[in-house]
Amino acid sequence: MTIPYPDMTAVAKEWQEVVERKPLNVFKMLFHSPNMAPGYFSLAEGILRSNTLPGPLRELVILRVGNLYDAPYELFHHERLARAAGLSEAGISGARLGADAEGLTDEERSLITWTDSIVNNHELVGDERRDAVARFGYKGLMDIVMTVGFYQLVCNYLRTFEIVIER
Repeated sequence: MTIPYPDMTAVAKEWQEVVERKPLNVFKMLFHSPNMAPGYFSLAEGILRSNTLPGPLRELVILRVGNLYDAPYELFHHERLARAAGLSEAGISGARLGADAEGLTDEERSLITWTDSIVNNHELVGDERRDAVARFGYKGLMDIVMTVGFYQLVCNYLRTFEIVIER
C-alpha cells in the first residue's frame, strides 16, 4: 500500500510556506499529523544548529544511523550535507562500512563505534561512555545521543511511510 502525501491546502498557511521554501518529501508527509510538525521541526533545528559536534562529525553520526537503518532517502540528502560540512570521503565510506574502514581518524572510529552501540544496544556504557565524555564532555555526549535518537526516529518514519527521494 502506498501512502499518499497529504493535501497541503488543508494545512495552516505558515506550514504551507515552510514546505514551499523547502519542498522536501520528508516535510510534506509530516502533515498527516500537523500537530507533530512543530515539535519535529524544532528538534531537527536543535540537532542541526545547536549541536556541539563539529558539522563533519555530526553528519558522520547521521550517516551511520542512515546506513544502519538502510534509509536511502536519509543517505541521499545527508551525504551531500556531509560533503558540504567537510566530511572526507573516507568518513562517508566509514559511515557505510563501519569503524574498521580505512582512512578514518580515531575520533571518527570512536563516533561510529558509539553510534553502533547506541543503535544496537540502546545505550552507551562503560569505557565507551567514559571515552565519549572525556572527548566531548557531558553536553557532547548528550548531543551524540540526541543526534542518534532523532535520526533513528527519522529513519523509522522514512521507511514506514516509504518516502521517496525528490528527483
